[in-house]
Amino acid sequence: MGGINPAGRTSGHQAFRRTVLDALPAEQQRQTLHSLAALMRLDTSAEGTPMPDAELRDAVLRHTLIRRNEDPRFNAPGMPANRRASMTLDTPLRFELRRRELPDHLPAHWQVRELDSRRVEVSVPAGDFNVLLPDRQMPRVCAAGQLPSGFDPAALYRSVHHPRGLSMAIFSASDCLGASGFEWESLRQQLDPDQIAVYAGNSIGQLDEQGWGGLLKSLVSGQRATSKQMPLGYGQMPADFLNAYVLGSVGGTGAALGACASFLYNLRLGIDDIRAGRRRVVMVGTADAPITPEIIEGFRAMGALADDESLKALDAISLLSDTDYQRACRPFARNCGFTMAESSQFVMLMDDGLALETGADILGAVPEVFVNADGYKRSISAPGIGNYITLGKAASLVRNILGEQALQQRTYLHAHGTSTPKNRITESHVFDEIARANGITQWPVVAVKAFVGHSQGSAAGDQLVSALGSFAYKLLPGIPTLDAVADDVYAERLSFSSTSRAFKADATFINAKGFGGNNATGVVLSPDVTERLLVQRHGEAAVSAWKTRRDSVLSAAADYLSQADLGHYQPRYQFGEQVLEGPELEIHADHITIPGYQQAVSLNVDNPFGQLSDPFFEDPSPEDASS
Repeated sequence: MGGINPAGRTSGHQAFRRTVLDALPAEQQRQTLHSLAALMRLDTSAEGTPMPDAELRDAVLRHTLIRRNEDPRFNAPGMPANRRASMTLDTPLRFELRRRELPDHLPAHWQVRELDSRRVEVSVPAGDFNVLLPDRQMPRVCAAGQLPSGFDPAALYRSVHHPRGLSMAIFSASDCLGASGFEWESLRQQLDPDQIAVYAGNSIGQLDEQGWGGLLKSLVSGQRATSKQMPLGYGQMPADFLNAYVLGSVGGTGAALGACASFLYNLRLGIDDIRAGRRRVVMVGTADAPITPEIIEGFRAMGALADDESLKALDAISLLSDTDYQRACRPFARNCGFTMAESSQFVMLMDDGLALETGADILGAVPEVFVNADGYKRSISAPGIGNYITLGKAASLVRNILGEQALQQRTYLHAHGTSTPKNRITESHVFDEIARANGITQWPVVAVKAFVGHSQGSAAGDQLVSALGSFAYKLLPGIPTLDAVADDVYAERLSFSSTSRAFKADATFINAKGFGGNNATGVVLSPDVTERLLVQRHGEAAVSAWKTRRDSVLSAAADYLSQADLGHYQPRYQFGEQVLEGPELEIHADHITIPGYQQAVSLNVDNPFGQLSDPFFEDPSPEDASS
């Protein structure tokens, strides 16, 4: 796994450790803080000397997770804007400007006089005059789940006008490869190139200045559209970037967009490919960077976000402090809306045979992701019934794999937990009803958005990597903003905690209630359970041999993590390298050989119908032959 979110780097469980920091031993706390400081370029003071631990701890805690938006546009004097106005000119207006600044279509009442080859004078007669007046607007929503301060993924490689989400994807996929302990070139040579796939995207594309955001407002803002804004804005571009610049993959590719469930949709594509035998290695991920003034204003207009006035009303205060912004997201408590966040998460999936064969470090297993729609709805954003089906199926699968006792006592819920009043009611009712149906009395609930906010299509990725951290450390993050469970939450059979707690889980449920009725629930099994399943399928000898092979992989991963913890990153970005366009291929009827790949692409595909006889070439009957 690899990635980046407001809690830090995914590999080595750095981000997870930030969310359970106070529950860790002192040495692990110190190591976590120092590695985050290196990520944030905070490990030295202005004089170049090491920063005192107390000062460093304070800086890391204040500039990670949810906090006041640090983008200058969200602070005084406010966000650049224009205000329409209709003026009445009592006397004619004259002004000079450069010839190239004249509109292509002059207003009918304008009079233009040339001053020289470059400048003109414009006369506007008295009367009505419509204008856009430059303005500044202080944002109504100031809380955001931002990447740790000081970390800029675009500065780590040769990025040229890349939207932020795509820079995050390059870093995250590289982080995943480094943490895997594999040399990618060596791993891919063991496979038919068509046995690799990438499923990655986001929920709303790249809407910052370098993507569709800049393109869509270019005309009205007077800016020129660039050749990159259109192609780089597409929602499937994280997958395209991985294929073209990180992995050099010619295998399967694509992106499934399902609002807040997008990560789970892509995870399901990878699982289906592996279970069907079409692929052996699949990179799955998302990269979302939606903290822009326009997107935030759009969600605010929907009434979905925790804006400043609502937060003040919630706490009966007149002024918000930094601490209040850190408490903006309050899943299952009295709340007023979600907090926008940015995140990119990637995981590497393998079939179990290849994982054993290569000595992979197995972090867990995902047997299935269930997806169901809501059916008829009052509105596109209204709650529906699909999540009852997805979680019900997921619980049934865990009961069939692990037994009823394990389901009831050794599983927990990774809630979508957006922090909206409607979510706290509807999702808790789903949980409580499925718990009742399965005889569960105290089902632990985790809501990681309390720490990192809502990263849209990457939200379930944040949940998944947090779950893998819980398996590794046997700790469940608390919900620190949960002062008390709200009165309208269905909590009879659920267990909430505001602090981290020890819990040894066999499985967890990654739940997503996406906008528009995109419900998904993924089942994640712990490494211990996964090993028991591998023994059951492959035998003790095969698992023992895997552990021996794993030693070198773990060593390589440890080398990568030791450098990453010092802030040393080298994202894999191979622009213009080993480019193939067709003439280099060796093409045969049953295979294609590609330069740089040891194994050819097999063209032998399954025929679902069987051979169909051709009536024009059947042997003639005896009667036909005699005639």
